[in-house]
This record gives sequence, C-alpha cells and structure tokens, in this order.
Amino acid sequence: MAVPKRKMSRANTRARRSQWKTSAVALVSCPQCRSPKRPHMACGECGTYNRRQVIEPNA
Repeated sequence: MAVPKRKMSRANTRARRSQWKTSAVALVSCPQCRSPKRPHMACGECGTYNRRQVIEPNA
C-alpha cells in the first residue's frame, strides 16, 4: 500500500478539498397540491405519496 513520503501542507490539503462541493437538493412539484417536495418522499403540505394519503398534513 502506498504511503505518503512527506506530510501534506495545510494549503495543499485545503486547495484539494476546495473541490468538494455539495449539490442543491432536487425538488419536484407534488402532483396533488403542486407544492415543491423532494422526490420519493411524502409531501409535507398535503401528506400524499404516490397519490395516496400516507401522513397527516402539517396544515
């Protein structure tokens, strides 16, 4: 297994890690109430998933 010969400096470490970026959360519109929600999750506004009522709505 390869082992680094020298300790990597903070600047080099931080420069390499600067490319670690997060992506924005994907949102889709709920087919029932048209509010934005995460895909494959129950809607928080109306409480439906796959056109079925699965949870009590927050309203």
